[in-house]
Amino acid sequence: EGLAILRDDPDCRFAGRVLRDARTGVPVVYTENFFVKFADDQGPATCRKLLGDAGLVVKRELEYARNAYFVAAPEGTGRRVFAIAAALLADRRVELCHPELARRIQRRRAFPQQWHLKKTTVGGQVIDEHASVEAAWALSQGEGTIIAVIDDGVDIDHEEFAGSYKIIAPRDTTRAVDDPRPGSRDDHGTACAGVACANGLIGASGVAPKARLMPVRCVSALGSQAEGDAFHWAAQHGADVISCSWGPPDNEGPAPLPDSTRLAMDWAIAQGRNGKGCVITFAAGNGDESVDEDKYASYPKVIAVAACNDSGRKSDYSDHGRAIHCAFPSSESTAPRTPGIWTTDRMGAAGYNPGSPTRGDVAGNYTSRFGGTSSACPGVAGVAALVLARNPSLRWDQVRDVIRRSCDRIDPSGGQYDANGHSRKYGYGRVNAMKAVGLAVPEAAGDVTSHSTRRIVPIPDLGAARSELDIAGSAKLKSLRVGVDIEHTWIGDLVVRVIPPSGSAIVL
Repeated sequence: EGLAILRDDPDCRFAGRVLRDARTGVPVVYTENFFVKFADDQGPATCRKLLGDAGLVVKRELEYARNAYFVAAPEGTGRRVFAIAAALLADRRVELCHPELARRIQRRRAFPQQWHLKKTTVGGQVIDEHASVEAAWALSQGEGTIIAVIDDGVDIDHEEFAGSYKIIAPRDTTRAVDDPRPGSRDDHGTACAGVACANGLIGASGVAPKARLMPVRCVSALGSQAEGDAFHWAAQHGADVISCSWGPPDNEGPAPLPDSTRLAMDWAIAQGRNGKGCVITFAAGNGDESVDEDKYASYPKVIAVAACNDSGRKSDYSDHGRAIHCAFPSSESTAPRTPGIWTTDRMGAAGYNPGSPTRGDVAGNYTSRFGGTSSACPGVAGVAALVLARNPSLRWDQVRDVIRRSCDRIDPSGGQYDANGHSRKYGYGRVNAMKAVGLAVPEAAGDVTSHSTRRIVPIPDLGAARSELDIAGSAKLKSLRVGVDIEHTWIGDLVVRVIPPSGSAIVL
């Protein structure tokens, strides 16, 4: 009855049903837009013809994946978008296709001076559960690096982001404009950006105070095309590190990572930093549940960041699980010793702090009560910037490994670390920025590079081909990177496996 009334209203362009995820009950909205990726061997003319035959209009071609398009069905198509997607997927020339399905997004908030950076006294109590950031500044402050903060906007007029060199390539991918300033009650991104890279000249310092800030505002629903656009923009415009303190709402069950976003993240990791790859950090979540259900934060190529508190233990709300890579100091909800994390707030009364000394400073430019894995995530992003400033030649996976090796094992009895040194609460432990910057120094020995001579290795249909490569020297390999160049008629059907020699203790 409601739909009939709305459809009869001349001012209503379209009325449709809100769907529900059958497993979780989470509301899902379809937009009549599609993400479509054709097989790599298809030409543009073929791709556009197939889209036209399906009644779809190309809104734009996506640059971060080959033969990928953002397209629209005619207005009023409604739930027939699913039948259209199914029909396209039945065509062998179509590799990926899904309607744009929008879910509610949640910023990783959990709600004081900067005890997370160094040993300090807050409220008369000595707090010594920090990430050794101030000690790292003697070696690196993030010079020459760029941190992209994808969030709900950043107050780029804030006094701690001042300077002609600080802000670079600002963007709002929701509105497709170059102004990332927050809207009403969009306070989250400014606080996150401050944790990562505030200048530290007036009221708050970020972990990497000399890093540049790329604010990317994205307030579209979870799973929207604007989400993929944000990663592509960041990598395309020079981001070294991408910080994401958002994801699916807590305690609503499994949440998928759409192909449109996954491929954009893959593009940033493969093509960013001139092929060395952007480092992507994600807040694990604040529901005290398994992060492995969150397919954004648990994506294997990103760094999932948990929160630990001012007593050196798991923050009560922090998610846990196999995908947790590390932890960073943040707030606590149960009997905290500090109010939270002190960071930048929107200038004046607009943000978290309206101008109360119990919530920050009297001017309202800083908040003392930020927290959650929202705060932990840009903290680790800042550490990644410190590492890359010390050694810009590191690949994304090497930065990830440096962070792993830098971690201090906290809460040894309650952390339940396994034989590999991993805890489901803390990952490999609390990040130690000083150790990380020290580990980033290139080793004097240099890399061992091996090449195989070019030769034709036929790959039989439904079969396999093998090519062996000898590595010179007998020293232990700390990392292995293999490059291949393959020409094949059906390149999309191929699977490449790296097989270590028998008896080798290698973890791939």
